[in-house]
Amino acid sequence: MTAPRSPWQNPYIERLIGSIRREVLDHVMILNEQHLKRVLKSYFDYDHAYRTHRALDMDAPIPRPVQPPEVGPAWEVPEVGGLHHHYERRVA
Repeated sequence: MTAPRSPWQNPYIERLIGSIRREVLDHVMILNEQHLKRVLKSYFDYDHAYRTHRALDMDAPIPRPVQPPEVGPAWEVPEVGGLHHHYERRVA
């Protein structure tokens, strides 16, 4: 993951690993390697599509349109097996 002889990359990787542990692995009992891969893919999909990032002015890496209140009420959508959620507006 880090380039050889590039110690300046260590803090970024440590932060990523810490985030994965705090936000996912501390709350899920992993059964096997396949289950771990499925949980991590679900988390990365959530992280890139819905989770806000300060460095991106509170947007996600994959930009999403703003949904005005006129579209309808906000609904909670579970992500990562219910550990995290995002909200969407849907016509009732």
